[in-house]
Parts: sequence; C-alpha cells; structure tokens
Amino acid sequence: MMIRLINLVTIETNGGPPRRLSSAQAQVAFARMLVERNVGTERHQLAETVWPEGLPDTWASALRSVVSRVRTFVTTSHDQPGVTPLVAQGGRYILRLPQDVVVDVECAEAAVTEAADAFANGSFVVAQQLAAGAVTSLRGSFLPSREGEWVNTMREQLEEVRLKALEIASLSSSSLGIEHHALRYAEEAVRRAPFRESAYRCRMTAHTRAGNRAEAIRSYQQLREVLAEELGISPAPETEAAYLGLLRAQEPWRAPGRFTALEPVLTAVTEGAHGASAHRVPSIPDA
Repeated sequence: MMIRLINLVTIETNGGPPRRLSSAQAQVAFARMLVERNVGTERHQLAETVWPEGLPDTWASALRSVVSRVRTFVTTSHDQPGVTPLVAQGGRYILRLPQDVVVDVECAEAAVTEAADAFANGSFVVAQQLAAGAVTSLRGSFLPSREGEWVNTMREQLEEVRLKALEIASLSSSSLGIEHHALRYAEEAVRRAPFRESAYRCRMTAHTRAGNRAEAIRSYQQLREVLAEELGISPAPETEAAYLGLLRAQEPWRAPGRFTALEPVLTAVTEGAHGASAHRVPSIPDA
C-alpha cells in the first residue's frame, strides 16, 4: 500500500488506480491520523486541525461525519466485514494500517537519513540516488488547500527535509564530478532558503569542484551581503573556513579526494538529517 500526502491525497494498492480523497476536511484529518498512527490522535486536537479558525458549535457531530469519510476511504474490499482500520478508542482515533505501508513523506525523510549515512561513508552514488529520490518525492505541496498550525508545522518540517535532500544531492554530485547536477541542486536550495548558509556552501562546493573558484568566492560574497543587509550578521565560522580554504587554494580541483574546507557542510547536513525521526523505508517509489 502506497499513500501520498504531497499534492493529491491518494492510496494505491495492488497496482490498481489510485483512490483519491476529495474532501479537504477529510484530507487534513486523514493526514494527521496517518502521521500520528503509532500513538493515535486526540479527538479535540483533530477537530482543531480540521477547523483551525475555531470550532463550530456542533463540532463533535461534524467531526464524526469527517471521520466517517476517512473511514470509508481507508477501508478496502480486503478488510473483513465490520472491521475497519480506523477505530475510536479512549478519546483518540487510531489508524491501523499494514506494517508494510509506504507513506511518501516518511519515505523521503528516511531516504535523507540514509543518504547522509551513505555520504559520510563515501558511498556517493548511493547518497546521490537517495537524496535525489527524496527531492523528487517531495515535489509539490503538502495539503495545498489547507492552512492551520498543524499543517504549517508539517510544511516547515518537510521543507527542512527537502533542503537537506538538495544539499546532500548537491554534495554527492560534486564528489562524483557531475557538476551540472551539483550546481542545480545547490541553486534550488539557495532559492528556497536565501539565508541558509549550508545551501550557499553547497553552491561554493559545486563551483569549486567544477574548477570555478572565482564563482565560488562570488557566492560567498553574495551570502555575506545578504546576511549583513537583511539580518545584520556575519557568516558562521564554518562558512568562513570554506571561504578561507578557497583563498588558500592555488590550483583548481582535478580529482576526487577527502573534503577539506567542505567538511563543515557535511557535518551540518548529516547531523541535521539524523536529528529527524523517520520510518525506515527501503526506497522511494517513482512519483
């Protein structure tokens, strides 16, 4: 079973056509119960997620109606009569799904953690494939028709996963000598997070590995100007170390080797990737 929460909310089973959940209220209710399926979702919290601007007077009965739509959506012909994966228990809604269920956002998060491990171990091909797959899996928006505190928090978390995936994909591409991919991923990370120093360091790496030391230095200068003008701060020591490494370099890079000035980039990316909890999923299905 494959469940997608990016863009359209769908369930795919046994190679059949995807089943879509059309109700916007049911979508957000299903998404929260899915993400919290290991512990269950408290009824009042679910209601606040469905109606973030304030609960209706008849919210209890209205919530039952929303949950009924979700229950219909997750119940399949393979379930025994009278048995549903969605149950109410102790004031919580609990979604019981097969152990082998694959959720796109969880799959992407697990892939980024595995990509960081692979990169740290020098398995650049594996790291690049996993990170690039995560980037592809996260193309689009999480519940684009919904707003609210829980939805916005999830979007922020997924954006962080996406940025880490872009950075690892860029760094591993640089290590493999695939300069155009390295720069493309780094440029996207900078566009999405214009104050994120690790993204600029990835762009500096991509230029350096392509032999364009002047462009790498210019990227640092752009970052320094942005931070000074917008935030009134200077680049972090890791970024300064990468910049000083560029100034000391006498010749352009020619062959793969250990990272020197780029090691702070790897440290930041891998530590961040391991800080997020994720279900361990072996691979990311094609979008």
